[in-house]
Amino acid sequence: QVALVESGGGLVQAGGSLRLSCAASGRTFSYYTMGWFRQAPGQEREFVTAISSDAVSTYYADSVKGRFTVSRDNAKNTVYLQMNSLKPEDTAVYFCAADASTISVVTTQAQYWGQGTQVTVSS
Repeated sequence: QVALVESGGGLVQAGGSLRLSCAASGRTFSYYTMGWFRQAPGQEREFVTAISSDAVSTYYADSVKGRFTVSRDNAKNTVYLQMNSLKPEDTAVYFCAADASTISVVTTQAQYWGQGTQVTVSS
């Protein structure tokens, strides 16, 4: 069982930056692929990025490549999402998720999900 808690969301102007954190409970955090997803009002939840359990492999949606960076600290049971050059279309609730299967994460079928944190980018 893994419990996930996101933090770091807020209101930022276009072009600005935010860093989201996702803290996980449990001693098996290092076994899981971690992912970030977002959901804007009236839209489906979409994949943003994922990072493998050993942090060797990362995956990004085309819409965030070059602007967002995912990282993790297994000693702190935390995964991060550094978001730079933010755009109004990045406005959404951002969720982190965990699964032992990378395929499950990148296909938005992860087993464990956080409650989300709101990111609002003003123009």
